[in-house]
Amino acid sequence: MPSPLRLLIATLLLVLAGCVSAPVQEMSDARQAIEAAEQAGAMQRAPASLARARRLLEQAELALQHGDYRAARRDADQARQAAIEARLDALGRQATE
Repeated sequence: MPSPLRLLIATLLLVLAGCVSAPVQEMSDARQAIEAAEQAGAMQRAPASLARARRLLEQAELALQHGDYRAARRDADQARQAAIEARLDALGRQATE
């Protein structure tokens, strides 16, 4: 049976490995959220929110290219959230038209 110390070390190594790996899923999630916002009409109904999401995704891509995975992950998460807000804004404005 593994000792509690070994389990703790193994868990910490897994957490650290997740922190330094490329944020592939986060980048994909951000791109998908932006596409969903565009399909909901955010280009016409929520252009500022959509532009913010795109800028954040561009920042994430630059950070990824420079190997700054922590910044890339953060910016991709923020891009996804901004895209979700753009989509909701667009759908809300569509409902009132």
